[in-house]
Amino acid sequence: MNERFAKTPEPPYYAVIFTSRLSENPAGYDAMGIKMFDLASEHPGCLGVETTRDAEGIGITVSYWKDEESLKDWKEDTRHLVAQKLGIERWYPHYELRVARVERAYSGPDGRAV
Repeated sequence: MNERFAKTPEPPYYAVIFTSRLSENPAGYDAMGIKMFDLASEHPGCLGVETTRDAEGIGITVSYWKDEESLKDWKEDTRHLVAQKLGIERWYPHYELRVARVERAYSGPDGRAV
């Protein structure tokens, strides 16, 4: 089960939180999602990705980045730009994107403070 958790370093680092509602006709979405997950995971500066989607189509993906430059490079990756365009046109009637700097992090249940 822990393999679905990103293994991040000591803070500080950045988190990009993408919350979305999936359209009622998501043809092609799963394949693109897998491709983007793999590409992001391999992109320089990516520390890890965690993602989930519920039965009602609400999903949250959090990607972790070593610095702002790395996450900006990912945002401008041509393959990612294509996926963003398709997401807006086909798959996401609504989404929210947030970028945060992680200052503290710990794991549980033992509460390993970082």
